[in-house]
Amino acid sequence: MPLLEIEDRIVRAVEAVGPSVAGVDSLRVGRARGYGPFARPAQATALVLQRDGYLITNQHVVEGAARLEVHLSDGRALPAELVGGDEATDVALLRVDATDLPAATLGNSNELRVGQIVVAVGHALGLPGGPTASLGVVSALGRPLPGTDFIFEGLVQTDAAINPGNSGGPLVDLSGAVVGINAAMVPFAQGVGFAIPIHAVQRIADDLRTHGRVVRPWIGVMVAELRPETARQYGLEPRSGLLVAEVVRRSPSHRAGLKAGDVIERVGPIPTHDVRELLEALSRFPVGSDVPIDFRRRGSVQTVTVPSQEMPEPAASE
Repeated sequence: MPLLEIEDRIVRAVEAVGPSVAGVDSLRVGRARGYGPFARPAQATALVLQRDGYLITNQHVVEGAARLEVHLSDGRALPAELVGGDEATDVALLRVDATDLPAATLGNSNELRVGQIVVAVGHALGLPGGPTASLGVVSALGRPLPGTDFIFEGLVQTDAAINPGNSGGPLVDLSGAVVGINAAMVPFAQGVGFAIPIHAVQRIADDLRTHGRVVRPWIGVMVAELRPETARQYGLEPRSGLLVAEVVRRSPSHRAGLKAGDVIERVGPIPTHDVRELLEALSRFPVGSDVPIDFRRRGSVQTVTVPSQEMPEPAASE
C-alpha cells in the first residue's frame, strides 16, 4: 500500500472518531490538615457510546468525583452523572441530558492482530484545542497491567503514545472503528500503553446501564494454575488445565459434583490454561445459564453442566 494511501486512511480514521471524543472535567474535594477542604480538578477523555446520552470512560477518572462535566466536540459543556463504575475493569458509564450525540462506530477487538496499526485519540495532558492523535501498532493481546492486580479482561498493549488525559479515549483501527478504550501507560517504560478491548467494554456498559453494576457469573470454585512443580505433584502436564483447590459448599459446582483435585480443562469451547482464560470463558455465559465444563479426574476426562449464578457479595468482616 503506498505511503500516501496509508496516511489518508489514518487521517480519515481520526476524522471519523473525532466527533465522538469528549473531554471530562472532574472535581474532587480533598482535605489538608490545618488548611481545610480544597478542590482537585482533573481532565480526561470520554467516548460517546450511544446517541441518547451515554458515554464511556475509565473508572479511575471519575472515582470520588463530586462533580463531572462533559465537553462535547460541538462545543457543548454538559453536567454528567455517573451511572455506574467497575473497579476491576476500570470502566465507568456516564450519562448526560442529550439525545443527539454522535455515537462512535465500534469495531471487533476479538479480531485484532499483533502488528495491526492503531491510533490512540484523546485529550492528552488536558491541552486546549481538541483531542490529539498518536499512531502505533498492537504490540500484544491479553496483557495484564504491570504492577497491579490483574484486570478482569486481557488488555490490548500498544506502542501508540498514551499520556495522562488520554484515559477513557478510544483506540481505533484504520477504518475509524473503536477497538479499545485507553486505560493506562507505564511511567517507567517507553512505548508501552494499554487499552481495554471494546468487546469487554460493551458488555460491562450494558450491565452498568441495566443494573448499575457488573453482574458476573460464579460457579463456586477456587483454582490454581498448573505450574511445573504443581503439575509434577499431580502427574500432569504443565498448563494442561486449572487445578480445583476448593469447592465452595452449596455452590453450583458443589451441587454439580466437582471436587477438589479435579482439573478443569475447558469451559464451553475455551481451553482454560490460566485464571484469565477461565474468567473470559465464564463471562460468555449469562447468569442463570448452564455452563458445560470438561475436567479430568484420576486420568479420565468427564463433562459436567454447572448452572451459573451471580457472584455473591463478600461477607462483611466482624
